[in-house]
Amino acid sequence: MKKSLMVSILVLLISAYCSAQDPVTIVDFSWHPDRQAARKGEVDTHGPVRMVADENKYFQRKAREQQTVVAVDPTEASIDGRSQQMEKNVQEARAAKLNDVNGYAYLANVKNSSDKAIAVVFWEYRFAELAKPANVVRRQFLCSINLKPGDKKSLAVFSLLGPSDVIAAESLAKTTEKVFDEKVIVNRVEYADGTLRQRGNWKYDDYKQAIERVTSTPWGKEICRAF
Repeated sequence: MKKSLMVSILVLLISAYCSAQDPVTIVDFSWHPDRQAARKGEVDTHGPVRMVADENKYFQRKAREQQTVVAVDPTEASIDGRSQQMEKNVQEARAAKLNDVNGYAYLANVKNSSDKAIAVVFWEYRFAELAKPANVVRRQFLCSINLKPGDKKSLAVFSLLGPSDVIAAESLAKTTEKVFDEKVIVNRVEYADGTLRQRGNWKYDDYKQAIERVTSTPWGKEICRAF
């Protein structure tokens, strides 16, 4: 009887441990100053439609392609060709000259430790200043992923915000020493089956407007965004 009771208690303890296990394991994490290349301004290269000259008709063009010396396309020297090139030069000159953007890159390598596929992860990179522990900054991100049970993935995101808004003078003096206590925390996990799991003291509604704002524009190749 005692043995059976002990076995039952052990099973309950193991079950409780498994159910409390974090669905996402943080393998490692890091951050560093980064620069994001500016997007090139779009240039409308459409100009006057070039007239088909006799020299650029099928047989003349084929004959020119057979020449050993590279022949210049006669339409390039035509009025239409020159006009099109001039229009392209004007558009390129008018295009906005954008500068590269300085910011910070945050990275967390994670593993799906649950038994279900994960669709979305909300996580934060927390910085607590060692010289002034009350100075805590959280940089929060969301990532749209398709992470099967047991799989690993790198969650990388670019942000304009650094590890701290305000820093104590003592920390600035320690240029070669560790300044922050750093930690990555998973706040919310949304599974592919529609269920979710959320950290107790983190509330989605507190960040709802910010989340809707950053997800309102179409996604490109990135999988993570800061909010």
